[in-house]
Amino acid sequence: MLDDRALNRALLARQHLLARTGDDVPTVVEHLVGLQAQNPWSPFVGLWSRVEGFSTRDLDAALLARTVVRVAAMRSTVHLLTARDAPVLTALARPVMTRELTANPRRRAAWDVVDLDRLVELAAAYVRSEPRVTTDLGARLAQEWPAAHPQDLSAFARALLPLVQVTPRGLWRHPAATTWTTLDAWLPEAAAGADLRDDEARRCALETVVLRYLAAFGPASVADVQAWSGLRGLREVVDGLRDRLLTLPAVPARPGGRTRELLDLPDAPRPDADVPAPVRLLPDYDNVWLSHAQRSRVVDDAHRRALQTPNGRMPAAVLVDGSVRATWVLERGRAGERGTRRTTATLTVTPLERLSPRERRDVLAEAERCVRFVADDADAHAVRYAG
Repeated sequence: MLDDRALNRALLARQHLLARTGDDVPTVVEHLVGLQAQNPWSPFVGLWSRVEGFSTRDLDAALLARTVVRVAAMRSTVHLLTARDAPVLTALARPVMTRELTANPRRRAAWDVVDLDRLVELAAAYVRSEPRVTTDLGARLAQEWPAAHPQDLSAFARALLPLVQVTPRGLWRHPAATTWTTLDAWLPEAAAGADLRDDEARRCALETVVLRYLAAFGPASVADVQAWSGLRGLREVVDGLRDRLLTLPAVPARPGGRTRELLDLPDAPRPDADVPAPVRLLPDYDNVWLSHAQRSRVVDDAHRRALQTPNGRMPAAVLVDGSVRATWVLERGRAGERGTRRTTATLTVTPLERLSPRERRDVLAEAERCVRFVADDADAHAVRYAG
């Protein structure tokens, strides 16, 4: 029977967080079925924590070569996906994105009166002719529906069309407004093969995604897959795969509770629960602690509740012995007299519980490496432990 510690080690092994991998950026992004990327810097830190010798130039090169793209997919959030994955995953996410929009009363009212087919036609033509920033897209659509809020109209376009955030947005040290074009304009060859309107094609795509999710996040339950993807009704899909999966019992979430049923790939790594786990610094919204309905394998319930904010923002986290036991934040400043001032970067670690002297040393050592990575443009670097 698997307990949280055994599930933790399986997750870390599959996420390249027990040992960094030497694979290139597209290979890692594809294995992980994407990295969450609302903030442009997040996937850089996520890859640095997982890839040996990773350089910011590696991800910049992949974005410029269009082997990876930034696009809304799972849970209706922006992810870094490979060019091969983006067409299928955005098509599967379409119901999630429309459901999220229509849950908002104001947008639901506008949704019911806007000609959505016409909106898709206008929005696609507008951003295909030239990539457009969000405000321009909303303003163009408002010419057709002046009673609707431009922000709502641009959100409708994002929900109904696979819209890519084009470079330089997402490049390291290249701040840029969110600028959109359609996936088929940005990746014409990759997008041409993603047609999931046929029920059988969609079912095959869902089966493939479930198997890949288990390879990156398993062992997991049906509820876990649905929490990661935002999709509903996956029980039937998973049941159709049972002859290809292992069924593993897991310790109940609460004393006296029911034994949970978890599913996994037969040949997926399941390391011993006592395998050492190195300290890792993760970015905000990292999928490793957002991709299960029950997250106790990587963050205990008390810490998870303490880290929750009203707007759903997630902090950057520190894994100690495989679990979220601290947070970190980067602060920038200047030091010295005018004319000789130097830029400074301080990474502050705030523990969520008392760490042992050895754990603290390991955290500070990894934080020293991280601050030099994330603040590669600073003249001076420091690490502060706020415990």
